Amino acid sequence: MHTIIEPFRIKSVEPIYFNSKEERIRILEDAFYNPFLIHSNDVLIDLLTDSGTSAMSSNQWGGIMRGDESYAGSPSFFRFQKAVQDITGMPLVIPTHQGRASEKILFSILGGKGKYFISNTFFDTTRANIEFSGAEAIDLLCEEGKFPSVPAPFKGNLDTELLKQCIIEKGAANIPLCMLTITNNSGGGQPVSMQNIREVKQICAEYKIPLFIDACRFAENAWFIKIREKGYADIPVPEIVKEIFSYADGCTMSAKKDAFANIGGFLAMHDTELAQLCRNLLVITEGFPTYGGLAGRDLEAIAIGLQEVMDAHYLEYRIRSIEYLTEKLIAAGVPVMQPAGGHAVYLDAKQFLSHIPVDQYPGEALVGALYIEGGIRSVEIGSLMFGKYAESGELIPAALELVRLAIPRRVYTQSHIDYVAEVIIEVFKNRKNIKGLRIVEESPVLRHFTVKLTPVN
Repeated sequence: MHTIIEPFRIKSVEPIYFNSKEERIRILEDAFYNPFLIHSNDVLIDLLTDSGTSAMSSNQWGGIMRGDESYAGSPSFFRFQKAVQDITGMPLVIPTHQGRASEKILFSILGGKGKYFISNTFFDTTRANIEFSGAEAIDLLCEEGKFPSVPAPFKGNLDTELLKQCIIEKGAANIPLCMLTITNNSGGGQPVSMQNIREVKQICAEYKIPLFIDACRFAENAWFIKIREKGYADIPVPEIVKEIFSYADGCTMSAKKDAFANIGGFLAMHDTELAQLCRNLLVITEGFPTYGGLAGRDLEAIAIGLQEVMDAHYLEYRIRSIEYLTEKLIAAGVPVMQPAGGHAVYLDAKQFLSHIPVDQYPGEALVGALYIEGGIRSVEIGSLMFGKYAESGELIPAALELVRLAIPRRVYTQSHIDYVAEVIIEVFKNRKNIKGLRIVEESPVLRHFTVKLTPVN
């Protein structure tokens, strides 16, 4: 088999600024051990997120030059609208400045006290917008998804038996919608099978509950269906994508992921009445319905990126590059989410730093160690991001303690990834020297963005 090469050529480059380990120790201290508070120029390899950090293509940059900035009725919007309609089959398209704006609009309308929203796993902003409305977000991840080191083909699936039980317990009338996150970001970037999407739809239809898809990484999920699910090997990715969306009543998307855009998102749906309510709120919070908080150039970039992301050569390279790093870490004995996810490598911080208790945030401690050792910025997806407090003040930990290394699309080469592997393996060899952290300042919502920490003595 030939080496899988990057299906693109590089025609513009950006410098990386190098610093010493001693400098990084000081920088991390000044940032209160929070990677979000580190200046990007002080980062060598930035794997904090794959959101808005991708490299756009020459076609996208050309589209940016074509962008029409008319306040209403811009042709850029109609090209954007058609791209979303063609992919999702949903006629009603509402642009927003990013995914969380779509979530804010949707859950402000459908949420409220006494309401419940169900998912395989809600990501941080989705959960925050649900809870901000007064509603409750319920994760019903399949059993195999709860064990990072045990491989299974579709660990992002929603547990359908638990779904039925939850609907009966909470009452269908109190559940405005069910949402599938594809791929499942909080659960290790693991895919959802077409069979699971179909079964969830059948249950939702039985109880007259709309099914929405968090479609940030729809193309990556479609590729996993193609290579792992029986009957899809010979089906082109765009057709798999159309089938995925055919089971959904609506979707939200951050176009900063699988559309390669630096900003943008959308809501799409079939429900005319709900769409009108969403547009009414959009005008108050985002902008006119034909730009929705975006410049015309951004609408153009998204429309082009939505098509480019479904290219089979790109998706093969994308998924294989994540597998490449995962395999190197497994070979070195590093505890990592298996199999490899679609957009990131997830370290199992609970196993990696087994000497640090969960109330000292082993994931965040590991994030700091990776930065000090090699200037790599990553993010904790564990009890700092998703933990809650009991009435006694005791931490209620998250189900998993992970560190996500999200790989921006079309940005880093194999030598960068080899360097990342070397740094992780070095940190693993010296893991017993890493100390836990305690919180000294936090906000009540999405605390991981601004939290301040200090090492435990």
